[in-house]
Amino acid sequence: MLYRVLLAAAGMAAMAYGSDPGVGPYSQASVEASWPLMRPAQYAGISEGDYRALAKTFNPVQFDARAWVRLAKEAGQRYMVFTSKHHDGFCMFDSAYTDYKITKSPYGKDIVAMLAEAAREEKLPLGFYYSPPDMNHPGFRDTSKPSSANWTGEPWRAQWPLYIDYMEMQVRELLSRYGDVAVVWFDGLGEQRKYDGWRLHRTIREMQPDTLINNRIGLAGDYDTPEQRIPKGIPTKGAVVGNTDGSKDKGVAATAPRPEEFRPWETCMTINGTWAYNKNDKRYKSTTQLVQMLVDVASKGGNFLLNVGPTPEGTIQPEFVERLRGIGAWLKLNGDSIYGTTYGPWQNLTFGRSTAKGKRVYLHVFEWPAGLLAVPGAAEKIASARMLAGGRPVRFSQKPEGLTLDLAGHSAGEHATVIELRLK
Repeated sequence: MLYRVLLAAAGMAAMAYGSDPGVGPYSQASVEASWPLMRPAQYAGISEGDYRALAKTFNPVQFDARAWVRLAKEAGQRYMVFTSKHHDGFCMFDSAYTDYKITKSPYGKDIVAMLAEAAREEKLPLGFYYSPPDMNHPGFRDTSKPSSANWTGEPWRAQWPLYIDYMEMQVRELLSRYGDVAVVWFDGLGEQRKYDGWRLHRTIREMQPDTLINNRIGLAGDYDTPEQRIPKGIPTKGAVVGNTDGSKDKGVAATAPRPEEFRPWETCMTINGTWAYNKNDKRYKSTTQLVQMLVDVASKGGNFLLNVGPTPEGTIQPEFVERLRGIGAWLKLNGDSIYGTTYGPWQNLTFGRSTAKGKRVYLHVFEWPAGLLAVPGAAEKIASARMLAGGRPVRFSQKPEGLTLDLAGHSAGEHATVIELRLK
């Protein structure tokens, strides 16, 4: 995962799109991060002992922090969220409180420090994913047992308060060593209240007041985080947006809500089907799919956090690079319709999506019509219409039942074609 910008929570939609790089010893085995420890029957292919041993050989010698950041910028991303610690407990930073970390691996260097320096020099906001579950810490669970027996944690044990101390100390390390932190992205899984989210929120607010906090530490946080999916409507304040299960969504709006009703949100997705590097997973989403997902997210006021699982050597695989550059090329032509926008006035369009920015509405056409394009229910008075890429004017007419655009003589762009409408 890769990307971000320091904004107040209400301005989150202006960030629009970022990346989430997740790299760790697990990349060597082409398995999901951490889950083979926790649910070995579901994530077969490696034993717990073999998984733990991966740290002894982890050596991403080709890691180039500046290359990662520049690729993120080339992809049009506006922020990066780096996985500092996943559920296995392995730290990608030089924490003083554990030996299960990158600086004790053969690589021996603090990747977070290098990435933070590169991001600062390239002016790309950087945040940190930090997992509250920790399969390695004896305060989180009895580590004499297999992780699969107690991976949700054991807060009733006397050691639990020591684990909460450990979490706070590591969050303080991340906030004090690596400069401005755009976001702390917790991933508390189930029963999140046990992590004392109030304490962690207070720590973050005291140390870096502008840092955004997501909703996976037992508190609502600054924004919601659906995963591997896009809500069917626009999240509003008080809404319930299930992390992975869309059937739990409640209170999402099917039409554009008032700005004061909107609830900031961000969806995280993979490019293939794995939250890590997996040489065997060829289920790549196409560039067109990813662009249209980005548009769909923006049309509902959200941000798009795209997971990028680096290889064991620390590079980005070519299939991902191709797609990231493809998204970036589309954004060079059409970025005004995404950056700084929010949900569009016309939802549930059959041919595409809409976003909005001030007196401008952007129609994103996924299915190009033969000639006329009807936008039913578009009551807003239109002053002008043009193709965003190239600027050619588009003829249009308005009636009480909606707007009609005459696209004869225009051709479809790649992935999604954008028409800019200026309102009177």
